[in-house]
Formats: sequence, structure tokens, C-alpha cells
Amino acid sequence: MFVTLIRTVILYIFAIISIRVMGKRQIGELQPSDLVVTLLISQIISIPIQDTDIPLVNTIIPILLLVGFEILTSVLNMKSIKFRSFMHGHPVVIINDGKLNQKMLKELRFTLDDLLEALRQKDVFDISQVQYAIVETNGQISVLLKSQYDTVTKEDLNIKTQPQGYKCPVVIDGKIVNKNFRICNMTNQKVSKIIKKEKLQIKEVLLMTVDATGNHTIIRKDKI
Repeated sequence: MFVTLIRTVILYIFAIISIRVMGKRQIGELQPSDLVVTLLISQIISIPIQDTDIPLVNTIIPILLLVGFEILTSVLNMKSIKFRSFMHGHPVVIINDGKLNQKMLKELRFTLDDLLEALRQKDVFDISQVQYAIVETNGQISVLLKSQYDTVTKEDLNIKTQPQGYKCPVVIDGKIVNKNFRICNMTNQKVSKIIKKEKLQIKEVLLMTVDATGNHTIIRKDKI
């Protein structure tokens, strides 16, 4: 039992490191090759966890090869357009000027329900309002509305605005987050002074954010 526990911890850490080496893109958007590598790694790791007679090296070597192959593939993707097209395909326009390309929809094996659901997730409920809808290589749908249905911005109305600074969290769940101090020009003393001014204690704060100008927002913990 103890051996299984140790092997599981080692393989878990090794899997996390492997995914990190392959890059954040693997987590944010899975292309076909990314998905294959991720599935293979999960399958390879699960076998020695169940069978302790298999040496760990028999698992680590194949994973290293897969990670190396994925890194090589990523390099080739950056160097060659043809290789990138072969591996990931092309973005495909399925709606053009409010008109649905039914032929392309069939080629992609998208049902109308799939398309309508994807549009609703973009807050679009009427196909006729869409200028372009494009299926990206990772399967996500990008939508550009016709100009008359697009959201009006302050720039369109010639309204002057002040730039909004990044609201960096400096207290999370009653604990000070020092790593964000440099971004928003804060110190422990400044944080304590603000919290004291609000007549609170650190442990009572669920979240406190501060921007570069010193403006802060505090969310108190609920009393249970």
C-alpha cells in the first residue's frame, strides 16, 4: 500500500511537470495533437499505479518521448505553415452575412443544436444578426456581429474615459498576498492601514483588491 502511494505521488508530480513543460496552451485549448498526447500520458501513468510490478522507468521514458515529440511538433508548427495546417486544419466560416453555410456545417458534422448553443454562449440568439461565425481549429466558435447589432462603446459616443488599472488581490481569504505588492505599489503597512481604517481585521477579509492609484475594494467574509 505504501509503495503504491509513493508511486502515485511520484507519477502525479511527473505528469504535472510534463504538462507544464509542454506549455500553458495545452490547458487552455486542446488541438488534436495536444489531446492525443494528454490522453496517452494519462493512460501510461495509470498502468504502473495499478500494477506495482512495472518499473517506474518504463513509464517515465515513454512520457519523456511524448513530451519531446510534442515540443518538436510545436517548433515545426511555428516554422511551417503547411505542417501547421496538416496538424490543426484551418478556421472555417460557417455563417457569412447572416447566411448559414449548410454544406460546411455538414462537413464539420455540426448539428444546428450545436451551432445554436455555441451562439447562445456568445449572447447571440439570432443567426441573421451575425456577420461572420468562424469555427476555429480548436473547435471554438468566434462571432462577429453586424455593425447595427454590435455593442456601442464609449469611444463611439465620444465619451472620454480614464484608463482602468489592474485590480490586484492583496488579501485572499484572510491572508496577505505579498507577491502582488509590486504591481499595485502596496506594502504590508499600507494594507494594514486600509483594513484598520475600514474597522476590520485581516481574518475578516475574504478579498481585498487595490489598483495602482490606491483605490481598493473589500469583500468581507460571511458570518457563519
